Amino acid sequence: MRFWPWQRRLPTAPFTSSDLLLGEDLVRAGVGEVLAIDDGQIRGATAVYRGRLRLPPARALERLEARLRPLGLTPFLRTEGDEVLVQAVPMAGVVRPRRVVLNVLLFVLTCVTTLVSGALFFSSRTFAPSDTWPLAAAILSGVPFAATLLAILGVHEFGHYFTARYYRASVSLPYFIPAPPIFLFGTLGAIISMRSPARNRNSLFDIAAAGPLAGLVVAIPAILFGLAWSAVGPVPPGEAIRFGDPLLLRLFVYLTFGSIPAGMDVFLHPVAIAGWAGFFVTALNLFPVGQLDGGRIAYALFGRRHRLVGMLTVAATLALGLVTWSPNWFVWAALVIFLIGFHHSPPLDDVTPLSAGRRAVGALCLVLFILLIPPVPIEIT
Repeated sequence: MRFWPWQRRLPTAPFTSSDLLLGEDLVRAGVGEVLAIDDGQIRGATAVYRGRLRLPPARALERLEARLRPLGLTPFLRTEGDEVLVQAVPMAGVVRPRRVVLNVLLFVLTCVTTLVSGALFFSSRTFAPSDTWPLAAAILSGVPFAATLLAILGVHEFGHYFTARYYRASVSLPYFIPAPPIFLFGTLGAIISMRSPARNRNSLFDIAAAGPLAGLVVAIPAILFGLAWSAVGPVPPGEAIRFGDPLLLRLFVYLTFGSIPAGMDVFLHPVAIAGWAGFFVTALNLFPVGQLDGGRIAYALFGRRHRLVGMLTVAATLALGLVTWSPNWFVWAALVIFLIGFHHSPPLDDVTPLSAGRRAVGALCLVLFILLIPPVPIEIT
């Protein structure tokens, strides 16, 4: 899921422009070791220098950190035309949370809500242990759905977590978000909190892409096993909840059952429904907007043009809602505009380009985004 945008930092005295003016000679000297300075100015509490790098960007960043961090400043590198801008921004040290009580509590609550949701909506007859324990049997019948969905969400978030730890970024353990079981799946997903900027576009890309790709390692087998336990039958009369078929699921259904006759439909096993939910969560996270996983991938690929990519994506989402007349997409577009937004914080080194291999994986993520998006996610028929 998206990375939570707020950051907790060590309490320090506010860094003011007067502080920077007093120490500007030290800052300029440190920057001058790696940058042939053409111009420099103070903007509030931030020092900005323009010029040409004397060292490769990665080595320049290391040298700048060694010189500026003792002054309470964090260096950011970015290109502007043919020159490089070095920004010395006052940023205090990051608090590393040591207690995981909240993480565990939210996970336990999410286990309960997804279990009840699975029992209410997606119960598995084969899992009910005994008719002599009707309540226990009813609740435990939700285990296949709940366990599969939590496995997909957990692997997704820990894909982010361990990749971030590999790059020595400050990151929290996953926060699972329980929801009342009446909200169908019993959860709104999970998030992690990134409390430090990514080092460069390559690490930003790896951290963002690791979650969706890791989650699919569980979601795809869940779909395949779930379809093997599913059945084709006549569509019953009356109202029913129908889950839209993304292209990848349609392929798997065809490989499992062949063409579905008119008036018939596939009745998904709870494990397959959890796999569908995993597909849908992955697709939503791959939207190239703001601080969603796809938004971070878009920043790594397109840099400052990521805002335009996000706006075009939201426009396409609204167009999809008009074509399919599905209110799901209007709601999602509103959430993106008003809650997620189009902003994305830059990495420390915004000069080093994304590697060719990662660009290829980025293209794969775009293909997966298209394959996993159902035109009409959920409808009552």
